[in-house]
Amino acid sequence: MIPEKPRVLLISPQPFFEWRGSPLRVRFNAQALAELGYDVDLLVMPVGADKAIPGVTLHRAPNIIRAKKLAIGPSLPKAILDVALFFKAAALARRRHPHVIHGIEDAGPIAAVLARRHGAKMIFEKHSDPASYKKGFVRNLVMAAYRRVERFSIRRADAVIGTGPALVEQAKAIAPGKPVHHVFDIPSSLVEPDPARAAEARARLGLPAGAVLALYVGSFAVYQGIDLLFRSIPAATRRNPHLHFAIIGGSPAEVAARRAELAAAGCADRVLFLGHVDPDELPHILAAADVLLSPRIAGRNTPLKLLDYLKIGRAIVACDNPANRLILDDANARLVAPEPDAFAAGIAALAADAALRERLGAAGRRLHLATYNYREYRRRLAEVYRQLLGPVADVCRSPDALP
Repeated sequence: MIPEKPRVLLISPQPFFEWRGSPLRVRFNAQALAELGYDVDLLVMPVGADKAIPGVTLHRAPNIIRAKKLAIGPSLPKAILDVALFFKAAALARRRHPHVIHGIEDAGPIAAVLARRHGAKMIFEKHSDPASYKKGFVRNLVMAAYRRVERFSIRRADAVIGTGPALVEQAKAIAPGKPVHHVFDIPSSLVEPDPARAAEARARLGLPAGAVLALYVGSFAVYQGIDLLFRSIPAATRRNPHLHFAIIGGSPAEVAARRAELAAAGCADRVLFLGHVDPDELPHILAAADVLLSPRIAGRNTPLKLLDYLKIGRAIVACDNPANRLILDDANARLVAPEPDAFAAGIAALAADAALRERLGAAGRRLHLATYNYREYRRRLAEVYRQLLGPVADVCRSPDALP
């Protein structure tokens, strides 16, 4: 008789699939669990691109408001769809009888209620501290409510996963003695950079001979430090005539506004806007750059882009703050004050020193290979489940036996 696979109901209250932090991580969670031998049902919001994951059954909450997209963060449409998500999760739990219900962020209460109802183990996964990004009276009220929801989820959970050390410590403070695990983020793609494709990508950009390319990837949200980045570009180009920039991300309206700013500053011809790039194409484009940029000035967890950057083995310029210091130091990055002149000076200094770029990039690549990679991520996730389920998990594969 073939042993029964442990069943997992993984609930993510975000659009899926989208190329950003939480949906990417949910994808890797589901993929890793399926590779380990779990029977995975993934329940997501009704919006987002279809993304097939081998061994994973994808379910969507009903689109009762016919939404076409959802903004990041709390909103009335999202609250309505959260109710639809709950009822879909309840139906799946009744039918599938999962051994584990794994709730991501504000799906924690859904997982807690259904786990208690069906006698399942419950995991709560914390990706961020949204309160660190929000300002203003209304936002603060919303975040106060969210913190109560989060505390409920942590206290009801059988195990908690945090994506960064600060998030782990927050969870431990809320529920002392609770098993809280650090399962860090990893790069957004499992594809390794290919030198030939990187050379092709750089050639397509049409850069002049001798150009040094600094590249940013990410959203144009304020907390990403996007204003700092664009204020630093004119000063950086004045410092080094060979310096060019490429920007990945931003909506058409956001790009148009930034183009106008750069034109007024007289450096629009030194900046290329590449739009959005498929995650599996991103490693080759990042490898076409000489310097990679992370201007984020707020937050408690490490920007996902830094993990992409470390993997590529290119020099990084980043703001010197606690979130970035979680994985960066002076041996693998140029850390600068979160001010336009300092950021510009850091970029220009690396643009002028190829040996320093090579040394910093190689140190970052070594860190990726040692720690921030998919195999280590999968191993840590497997240990969370093994500790939670005990002998029930014995039928699953050892992560050390997987490629």
